[in-house]
Amino acid sequence: MATDYLRDINTTVALALSEDIGSGDITAGLIDTSQVSEAEILTREQAVICGQDWVNEVFSQIDPTTVLKWMIQDGDQVPADTVLCRIHGKTQSLLTAERTALNFLQTLSATATRTNRLVQLVSHTDVNLLDTRKTLPGLRLAQKYAVMTGGGQNHRIGLFDAFLIKENHIAASGSIENAVRKARRLSPGTMLEVEVESLDELRLTLKSSPDRILLDNFSLADIRQAVIEAGQSVELEASGDIESDQDLIAIAETGVDYISIGTLTKHCRAIDLSMLFI
Repeated sequence: MATDYLRDINTTVALALSEDIGSGDITAGLIDTSQVSEAEILTREQAVICGQDWVNEVFSQIDPTTVLKWMIQDGDQVPADTVLCRIHGKTQSLLTAERTALNFLQTLSATATRTNRLVQLVSHTDVNLLDTRKTLPGLRLAQKYAVMTGGGQNHRIGLFDAFLIKENHIAASGSIENAVRKARRLSPGTMLEVEVESLDELRLTLKSSPDRILLDNFSLADIRQAVIEAGQSVELEASGDIESDQDLIAIAETGVDYISIGTLTKHCRAIDLSMLFI
């Protein structure tokens, strides 16, 4: 896993454990402290698995003597009833870590699985699917990693690593040209994207030579026209309410370079996982 995605894993896991355990796991306290158990994590449905490092960190923070043996790798697509991991450790520790570990694994696997399904739908085109900043609070880097695991690509991580000049930025700057000029002056090496809402705005923006133009809620006909007018001069990204697989495929087939999809990270149904003692 890229170091960037790991940089906040300790803090993220610690916060998740704190909200679950609080002053202590009183139910696990019923178990003798010397008791040792073995358990398996398995999936109840087909999924692209993602989140091993978060699971490992959960068990490590609870009890670093716990041993995990993974049977699969992040990014593997597995059928229902596959054993993902075997765990050996103190029974109390396994019980206390169980829910938080599964929460991370089922959420990140959901993001990876949904991303992979949509990537496969448009694999006959050259389009790249992007995530957005519409992530679960506190799980930005984790979900961005899950999108990559599923075969998608990351848009900007946050407000700090790329310019995305939108309607209000343009209004406050006076014009698209002014906004782009100032961005280039402030940080000339940073990716610069401008959002447009019409073909007229596209034509104005092309004169400023941004790195990418975001076509916001364009019709299919206008996206096709935008591809023609932009040629190879700038990357084009389409975004908006994509309500069906057919909509996604149709947009991909227009020839745009990217499609950004907020639902990759915000509309995921958790994968059905279980941890069972053996």
